[in-house]
Amino acid sequence: MWSVKRNLWVIGTVLVIGASALAMLNTGSAGGGGNIYQDLQRFTEVLKNVSQYYVEEVDTEKLVTGAINGMLEKLDPHSVYIPKDQLVDVTERFEGHFYGIGIEFIIQNKILTIVSPISGSPSERLGLRPGDQIVQIEGESTYGITEDDVMKKLKGPQGTNVEVTIRRAGVDEPFKVRITRDKISVYSVLASFMLNEQTGYIHLNRFAKTTADELESSLRSLETQGMKQLILDLRNNSGGYLEQAVAVSDKFIDGNKKLVYTRGRIPQANEDFYSTSEGTHPRFPLIVLINHGSASASEIVAGAVQDLDRGLVVGETSFGKGLVQSQIPLKDGSAVRVTIAHYFTPSGRVIQRSYDKGLQSYIEEGWDDDDPNAVEDTTVQRPVFHTTSGRSVFGGGGITPDVVMKSERWTLLSAELVGKRIFFEYGADYSATHKQLAADFDSFQKNFVVTDAMLADFRKLINKHNLKFNQASWDKDISFIKSRIKSEIARNLWDSSKYYQVEILSNNQVQEALRLFPEASRIAQLGISPSGLPRRN
Repeated sequence: MWSVKRNLWVIGTVLVIGASALAMLNTGSAGGGGNIYQDLQRFTEVLKNVSQYYVEEVDTEKLVTGAINGMLEKLDPHSVYIPKDQLVDVTERFEGHFYGIGIEFIIQNKILTIVSPISGSPSERLGLRPGDQIVQIEGESTYGITEDDVMKKLKGPQGTNVEVTIRRAGVDEPFKVRITRDKISVYSVLASFMLNEQTGYIHLNRFAKTTADELESSLRSLETQGMKQLILDLRNNSGGYLEQAVAVSDKFIDGNKKLVYTRGRIPQANEDFYSTSEGTHPRFPLIVLINHGSASASEIVAGAVQDLDRGLVVGETSFGKGLVQSQIPLKDGSAVRVTIAHYFTPSGRVIQRSYDKGLQSYIEEGWDDDDPNAVEDTTVQRPVFHTTSGRSVFGGGGITPDVVMKSERWTLLSAELVGKRIFFEYGADYSATHKQLAADFDSFQKNFVVTDAMLADFRKLINKHNLKFNQASWDKDISFIKSRIKSEIARNLWDSSKYYQVEILSNNQVQEALRLFPEASRIAQLGISPSGLPRRN
């Protein structure tokens, strides 16, 4: 079956191709001198014999599914089979909506806990808050519930009702709320705000059907607030629709420039994508943040910005996912996602990393800090390409940043505090008894300080969860610990957007980006001709 880890990486750029191309994919020859009909006959013969003679009764559906997965794994890490029962969830991720009550949630200490109600959702309208615990659904205890069961119980057709019982800090008794399910929008813009008087910040977490429209709205809002320069954060954005990557790039790049192109075995998979003059925003200094988790559509945007000298790319080498898939529905309601092309950046770079060592190695190496594709590793010979102005850039394994800036690394203690959600629990408890802070976010952001007394209480919570405490790790990570405590308090007092506003200002890569805007401004001018008109290529 489709594993969770694999699910993170098969959601790459999606190219919608015509019926004739689908027919070629469905009925084409085996290639390499093979005969597809003889191969199918051989497979059927093996399946029949296993079903008839195996020592125990076999589940042929599992055998066939396993065979399909095995077949696709022989191709590449991103050609995958999607079972019928998983297809809805996979589709929802990129359709931009689902039907439910509208909460972000976690299972905290085996209890279903609201992280944040989604903006505009039924849960927000009814006043549900971060930190609220849903202790019953339709009168049935949720203690020990799984995430899958939460989705099954809370999602449902629009207009249907579900009753939940809420336990809230500071309220003596649990209370019941009947929620009418509704359409819930899933946004691509995770956060959008001004970092200072002239610097805008936008974090995209996916490339779904509404991404370009959401980005346009965010850009217009920030421009009305006086934005003169922008940080576009694509860290941990694993991709999405190809056409949305093109539309996002088009927001920043002058018309008639090639943004990306695809090449495959069938002619229908070959396409060139150009920028337009419609909706292009001013040529303000632009910095794109990427890391090992930036893949696919994120790499298309970063590659276009870098190759066309539109802005500065900062962070860590991206994942290196340069394959294009087409999703083909099957008769039983499942689907197969097949790689049909490679994509290339404007300078001709192939971004796809080698997957010759197998799926596990492919995923692990993509997240490895000792990245063999990092530009500072002189033992690896990578193909060199050139931007519009002649700057050297590298192909063959992700986007190498113009400025390499590694993210801060937590100690094991901090990793456990995050993983066990100790910061969230403390933030929920603290905000419940300090609700007066919610009156003024600007004052909170500028003036609130995590005190020694708060740290002592936080230490007590660590002990309560029987986590192993290490003083050296605590001292090393104390700045991060204070920042995360403050961020989680902000999330509980307001919402997730305020969490990011507090959290991001202490991020080392964002701080480095702020210092690099003079260089980003210089890069942005490289694409301007002496006449003042944009260069065309």
